[in-house]
Amino acid sequence: MENGGSRQVAMAELREVQITEEKPLLPGQTPEVAKTHSVETPYGSVSFTVYGTPKPKRPAILTYHDVGLNYKSCFQPLFQFADMQEIIQNFVRVHVDAPGMEEGAPVFPLGYQYPSLDQLADMIPCILQYLNFSTIIGIGVGAGAYVLSRYALTHPDTVEGLVLINIDPNAKGWMDWAAHKLTGLTSSISEMILGHLFSQEELSGNSELIQKYRNIIAHAPNLDNIELYWNSYNNRRDLNFVRGGDTTLKCPVMLVVGDQAPHEDAVVECNSKLDPTQTSFLKMADSGGQPQLTQPGKLTEAFKYFLQGMGYMASSCMTRLSRSRTASLTSAASIDGNRSRSRTLSQSSESGTLSSGPPGHTMEVSC
Repeated sequence: MENGGSRQVAMAELREVQITEEKPLLPGQTPEVAKTHSVETPYGSVSFTVYGTPKPKRPAILTYHDVGLNYKSCFQPLFQFADMQEIIQNFVRVHVDAPGMEEGAPVFPLGYQYPSLDQLADMIPCILQYLNFSTIIGIGVGAGAYVLSRYALTHPDTVEGLVLINIDPNAKGWMDWAAHKLTGLTSSISEMILGHLFSQEELSGNSELIQKYRNIIAHAPNLDNIELYWNSYNNRRDLNFVRGGDTTLKCPVMLVVGDQAPHEDAVVECNSKLDPTQTSFLKMADSGGQPQLTQPGKLTEAFKYFLQGMGYMASSCMTRLSRSRTASLTSAASIDGNRSRSRTLSQSSESGTLSSGPPGHTMEVSC
């Protein structure tokens, strides 16, 4: 009995596994070592993977993925992008997998009560306490963007900035519910999630990317777990953002959406409710529903300017694309380190120039 009890205690403790990331290396680059941890929270266990070592006086970059994905399938193309290496070498990063979404996760037993998105947000303090990290810059996509926003509302002092891709801060209305139920009668869970992740144009085109992710989701061994996360997302509460009110994000925010994304209207509405002096809106051309997958270069550059605006990246750390641009980009990007700024970035494939304008006005960004 004593051995059995000791084994149970050991299983309940934090687990740490060291892995080496499989990815092509840049010249002179060594394999990046990642450590995967699992920590118990009031709402169950949560796994997360840490890359790099903490840097003095710098926040950690913490990511949270969307429904149907895990941290690798959601963020790997972005963080493996060559120009992103200039950023990640200066920050430790923490990739959170929603419960049951990590690779090799067992299927939850029948009747398991999956955490709500609010409860997923309440797991994050347990992660930061375990790692002894005091502040983060969050990057979230879809459901993950909601989770990080909810966390930032309840723990504003620990969030220095947020990059929110495809965020929908609104609870589903009854018409949305009716459409969701009707779609559920004719579509599989995997097809419904694909419709959440990608635009109809992308799905109709059935590109190699779409085929890849359709296969990932449809044949996921933890599809039952994915459905639970999906249900939690569809039962989310309204974040109740109010411009000028108490319920708002108090840190610098960059909102990102593709020009053909399913959530474009929701992100535009979210932008209208946040503090314009703290919020940047990046509408990306030709990026579809998942800009971090299809346009990692553009998103990397925008993220770099976001960090520069927070005072964390030297203006000399520019991407190759940036160096070839006109000087007007400098003023548009607010690289003077001022954390209070107001701008909207609208990436247009038709625009051949980049100009800056007064706060609150749209600026065209060439790509």
